[in-house]
Amino acid sequence: MLRHLLRPLTSLFFVPCLLAAAPLLPADWDPALAGDAVLRRLINTSAPQVQGAHDAEFVCVGDRAYIVAEANNEKAGESAGWPIIYATLSIVDLTSLKVEKTIDFAASQQAFENTQLPVGACFVPRILQKDATTLRCFFTSEDPGKRQSQMWYRDFDLSSGEFAPTIHRAKLRTTAGTFDFQPQFFHADAAAQGFTKKATDSSFFIFDSFKTFDGQLYAALNNFGGKLNALARVLDDRATFEIVGHYNEPLSQALSESAVNRLPDGTWMAICRNDKGNYHFTTSADGKTWSPGQEMPFVPNGTNSKPTFDRFGDLYYLGWQEATKIQGVNRSVFNLDISRDGKTWQRKYRFETPQSFQYPTFHEHDGVLWLSVTQGDSSPSRKERIMFGKLEDLGQFESQQGQSRIEWPAP
Repeated sequence: MLRHLLRPLTSLFFVPCLLAAAPLLPADWDPALAGDAVLRRLINTSAPQVQGAHDAEFVCVGDRAYIVAEANNEKAGESAGWPIIYATLSIVDLTSLKVEKTIDFAASQQAFENTQLPVGACFVPRILQKDATTLRCFFTSEDPGKRQSQMWYRDFDLSSGEFAPTIHRAKLRTTAGTFDFQPQFFHADAAAQGFTKKATDSSFFIFDSFKTFDGQLYAALNNFGGKLNALARVLDDRATFEIVGHYNEPLSQALSESAVNRLPDGTWMAICRNDKGNYHFTTSADGKTWSPGQEMPFVPNGTNSKPTFDRFGDLYYLGWQEATKIQGVNRSVFNLDISRDGKTWQRKYRFETPQSFQYPTFHEHDGVLWLSVTQGDSSPSRKERIMFGKLEDLGQFESQQGQSRIEWPAP
């Protein structure tokens, strides 16, 4: 069985040395110079009072970007154990690249018309365009060691520019039934299939961006503390997440925070963060049964941080955090590689900055690729603000003539 599972992964990525891949980049392309050009035009979307911010996601509708993130007004960084963390939405005009407004939409003990949140961080928000007039903003309410975390959602009306006065519980559908979106039910489903790591009561998230395949919406789920991962189908109510298949092997590693996509032949592939070392890749023919994760040669020295794996136009974009440090700063190098087939990769962008470049998200809108990313200036975590801007006109190569690298001042 193991040999059968490993075969698709090996065959997907084995490219004979004698077969040269067709170039995807101009001959003199400098990915670090390309990364600097992007860094120069990013804008800060966090409110002036924000001291710590992280883990943003966004959607673009019309001429605006709607960016959700976790934030706090007291100190840099973030933790599921900090009740000071709240969920916030920034609205950016895509033409002027100006922040129009920020709206905080969930905080510890906040009262709504139908319920009140308990004490705890409002953590790892995600955003989905539910329909033509509604954005659905998800967030978890966390108080590790004291209760189960719970995924909630609150809807934002695009026409009025206001949030609904109510919040609602997201649901999780497993083989045993439909439950509240809580880590205990996620762990029970994995344990029934042989998962043996200990259960945790917090940090159960929608992790990767929402993606549509064959007309069906999907999301990757992650219980960070428990090192649990799964592909989930998002049901038509856009509030229930049905587990398709778990991928956690090998249990000797500490896999989490994955990004998922489909390769040209229909094979599913996920890249997983590994808190014990380099990223691991796993594949599946049906989304249910996954191969044991393994390192791949095109990601030789990754570190434990969020990856990205998207398809824009006819190219895949694979983003991963490199272990190399600029001025000793953690998460200060991020690579964005492109491929036609998911087998052979070439580097289009390399972001090198002592401000860090971590937890980016990329989305296409009207022929333009946009990104959000966490950065900071002085704290060890560099989790101080959420930046936003243009990556590229889809598939294009910005002229590098006359451009120079950013010279970062010495620390």
